[in-house]
Amino acid sequence: QELRPKSLDIKQEELGDMVEKEMASTSEAIEDAVRRIEEMMSQARNESSGVKLEVNERILNSCTDLMKAIRLLVLTSTNLQKEIVESGRGAATTQEFYAKNSRWTEGLISASKAVGWGATQLVESADRVVLHTGKYEELIVCSHEIAASTAQLVAASKVKAEKSSRNLARLQECSRNVNEMAANVVASTKSGQEQIEEKDTMDFSGMSLIKLKKEEMETQVKVLELEKHLEGERVRLGELRKQHYALAGTYEVAEDEEAKPAPAPRRGILKKPPLAQKP
Repeated sequence: QELRPKSLDIKQEELGDMVEKEMASTSEAIEDAVRRIEEMMSQARNESSGVKLEVNERILNSCTDLMKAIRLLVLTSTNLQKEIVESGRGAATTQEFYAKNSRWTEGLISASKAVGWGATQLVESADRVVLHTGKYEELIVCSHEIAASTAQLVAASKVKAEKSSRNLARLQECSRNVNEMAANVVASTKSGQEQIEEKDTMDFSGMSLIKLKKEEMETQVKVLELEKHLEGERVRLGELRKQHYALAGTYEVAEDEEAKPAPAPRRGILKKPPLAQKP
């Protein structure tokens, strides 16, 4: 009991109610996301035109398809969970089944929260992109997060399900559909970003030689700064993921492997260093 992660500070008899509440909350979040996307679509048609309207419509349509796929996924997951409880609880009550399988129940709650959170974040990112106050990269990251949380929900449901379950087969099919729709969001976002950037391409034809050289040097400086910043952000992302896994109770450090000294090179294979070449 002491070694168990304190991920959920609730009583076991409340776990069953928590599952139902979280699944209902996720469904509600998705329905709200669909309504917000429809409102954004109407707003985009009124406030934009040309290439920007085309890009916004394509991105929002792909987001709508993704939300519909997620809604079907959550519905199928709910049906599978009911099937699992009914087939596994025996003479016990539903609450007793959830309490007995508390770790599995906590996994379902966590996965459901992740799916609902991902859908909400996607809609907020899409809203900022349509209003030209956000970044296209946010939509891409949100799509990847939704695909990951979907896999988490399927894995949590699959643990207790019968292999021959029709609901399990439907859930796996829904998961593949969600991944496909998430990939469509990424594709439409990237193509839209390229269209906008091509439209806003700078024209250097009117610059003098000195001005061009100055712009070139400034761009080189900016490239070096961005490369340095990118490397720092990658290191930060790695540390964040380590902490995430540690809090989830699944991160383990391979101390034995790290403690092993590197093998000493064999003397027989040492070679004379090559002579320096003339420039």
